[in-house]
Amino acid sequence: MSKEKPRIARLTSILTDLQSKRLVTASNLAKKYTVSIRTIYRDMRTLEQSGVPIVTEEGKGYSLLDTYTIPPIMFTEEEANALVTAGHIITKNKDASLSKYYDKAVTKIKSVLRTNQKVDLEYISNRIQVRDNTGVEKTSENLIQLQTALAKKQLVHIHYHSLDDKYSQRNIEPFALFTTQGNWVLIALCRTKNAYRYFRLDRITTLSLLPQFFEPHELSLQQYFDACRKTWQPLTHL
Repeated sequence: MSKEKPRIARLTSILTDLQSKRLVTASNLAKKYTVSIRTIYRDMRTLEQSGVPIVTEEGKGYSLLDTYTIPPIMFTEEEANALVTAGHIITKNKDASLSKYYDKAVTKIKSVLRTNQKVDLEYISNRIQVRDNTGVEKTSENLIQLQTALAKKQLVHIHYHSLDDKYSQRNIEPFALFTTQGNWVLIALCRTKNAYRYFRLDRITTLSLLPQFFEPHELSLQQYFDACRKTWQPLTHL
C-alpha cells in the first residue's frame, strides 16, 4: 500500500501538468518525477483507463482533449503563500498592466481556496512588505498587450521616444521580454532596420496591434544572448 501513495500523487501531478501545458513529453515527465519513460507510459494508460481523454501526438507528446475540464485544483498552504508573496512583488512592478491582470487572476484563484486558507492568507499578506519602488511608480502599461502579441506572433506598430530624445515609428515583431533595473525591455525584430533592437517599455509612447502575423523566430532567447556575447554587443536601449 505504501508503494501506491507516490504513484497516486504522481498521477495527480501529471494530470495538473496536462492541464497547464499544451503538450507534455514522456521524457520531460520522466525527468521531473525521476522515473523511467516506461513508467510514464504506464501512468498515461492508467489515466486513460480512468476516463481522462488524453490525446497522443506521435513523436511529440501528450495533451488533453480541448473540451475536457476537471474541477479546480486545491492549493497547498505553501502554494497559496507563494501566490501572496508574488502579489506583493508584482504590485511594486513598474508596469501597470501586469499589476492589473495579476489582481484579476489571483482573485479567481482565491475563489477556490478553503475558508481557513483565505483567513491565513489575509494574515500573512498584512505582514509582508517589499521595499523596492516604495512609491509604487508606474512607468509603462503595455507589458500584457506585448505578451499577447508575442504569443500570437502578431505585428506591432509603436511610436518610440529614445533616451537620446529621438522620435520614431516602427513596425516590429516581438521576440522576447526581460526586466532590468526596474524597467521592462522588449527585444523585437525591427522591420525598419531589419535587425533585432531593444525597446524600453517606458519609452513607448503609443502601441497598436496590427492585423498581420509573422512566422515564429527560430532563434531561442538563450541563443540570442549567446550571439550578443560573442559579438560583444552591449544591452543598449534605443
